Amino acid sequence: MLPALPNPFYYLDNFRVLLNWISARYADLLLPAELAFVDGFARLPHASQALLVRMVMRKGEWFRAGKLNYAEIGDTRAAAQPLLAAGWISADPLLTLAEVAPLLTRAEVLSQLPPQASTARLAKDALVAAWADIAPEAQSFSQWYPPDTLYQLDLRPLCDRLRLMFFGNLRQDLSEFVLAELGVYRYEKVDIPAEARVFRSRADVDHYLYLHDCRSRFEDGAPCEEIAALLTNLQLDNPWLEERRGRVLYALGQQFERQAAWDDAARMYALSIDPSARVRTVRVLERQGRHAEALHAAHALLNHHDCDEVSVQQLHRMLPRLQRATGAPIIRKSRKAAVERIDLCLPQPPAPLTVEHAVVAHLHCDDAPVMYVENTLINALFGLLCWPALFAPIAGAFFHPFHFTPADLASPHFRQRRQALFDAALAQLESGQYVETIRQRFIEKAGIQSGFVAWSVIDQTRLDLALDCLPAAHLRLWFERMLCDITTNRSGFPDLVQFWPSERRYRMIEVKGPGDRLQDNQTRWLNYCLDHGMPMAVCYVTWA
Repeated sequence: MLPALPNPFYYLDNFRVLLNWISARYADLLLPAELAFVDGFARLPHASQALLVRMVMRKGEWFRAGKLNYAEIGDTRAAAQPLLAAGWISADPLLTLAEVAPLLTRAEVLSQLPPQASTARLAKDALVAAWADIAPEAQSFSQWYPPDTLYQLDLRPLCDRLRLMFFGNLRQDLSEFVLAELGVYRYEKVDIPAEARVFRSRADVDHYLYLHDCRSRFEDGAPCEEIAALLTNLQLDNPWLEERRGRVLYALGQQFERQAAWDDAARMYALSIDPSARVRTVRVLERQGRHAEALHAAHALLNHHDCDEVSVQQLHRMLPRLQRATGAPIIRKSRKAAVERIDLCLPQPPAPLTVEHAVVAHLHCDDAPVMYVENTLINALFGLLCWPALFAPIAGAFFHPFHFTPADLASPHFRQRRQALFDAALAQLESGQYVETIRQRFIEKAGIQSGFVAWSVIDQTRLDLALDCLPAAHLRLWFERMLCDITTNRSGFPDLVQFWPSERRYRMIEVKGPGDRLQDNQTRWLNYCLDHGMPMAVCYVTWA
């Protein structure tokens, strides 16, 4: 249970901040009716403002008057009257029984049925089914349940639009303000200029909402053909939105593949700018038996200047099959040096302990401690050293006070836009200054939200061992590869690290339980580290 804030109207103050922020940055993107809402909200009675925000913060669009009970507001029925007069909520909407049933308790449903001994012990679903036999198709809520009144929030689409314009996404909501005020989450303070905004035009906002709706309908099981028709001819001039469209098209292509609708899958991949779509196009050709075309397309991709290492890995896995199918010479990549292998037969630990914890317990000793770090350790060292670059007030990177990573993290120009700052940070690895910088920043920034530093995992002991045992040259290699594709290469690190403090050396260990195998991103990191002489091992575990 979170503690209560001293101001009972904290949520209303937060909503006002959001409206003021929107007014200052996006007034030109609002329609007259939307501007009228922003202006009219300030003139509402205080209690009516509070009630409206309470309704906005809750899920759904229907609210029973009898259940809107807030001590700080008082009489919510009186507070609702100005909202009804403004047309921002409506009363007594027309509903079907299926819509009404979730709003009522079992006892309330039973109270609306003719008294019968046969229904007294029925579950709610059975009572609703019995009610359906005698109920009309639709009627007002007061006719379904006269003891109470129902309000419908008619502003949900507008409030979602305003929330989107503030946060730049529909994942975050007003709870961000509350958690920040309570100190549950703390955010880096970044100077955000008044002109900073994620959307350039009203069309950008409309297109985001359109894409979000398409994705939601797809995930809810709408036919792929229906969603594809909505996206095929959509013209976008915003690269960020085109990336979002590309991800939906890629997901559609995958679903068409599962249905063996090869032509539709290929069409979706051709429209998508997602890098993975190009490889999937080759795979579709292979699945269709068009092996010569697939082989030609694979070679063309490999020879393309912007073929990323994820695609390279996947294509090299396909090539032997395609070469065999077409009768072409099979050219295999030269084998890399074998990674160190550890084979252990251990007692299976009791739940909820994992195979990684079993290996930690087995290998750990005072002179060579072993820790479960997975993707947290190297990310944290990178995040602390490069903090100024990651939170630099670059145009297009921050739009509101609740960012924990820059908004342009996935941009191909992410590093280039901060080149001087990253260069300055990485130069400390040559001078040795990085040790003091990371230690000091660990203290100064403790608890501030970062997409790279998992404060619940990285403690002083792990930090000191890492800085003593990980060579600066190896840190630079890790950080350079991360910066090549920061969204992809933030994961895939080995599960464990073992330190030998007296010798100032370390070993990273990837753990695989029975039947488990290396994932692609783990293989890429292992190969990279082997190429650069960094100590890696894979531990295969069987249960005794």
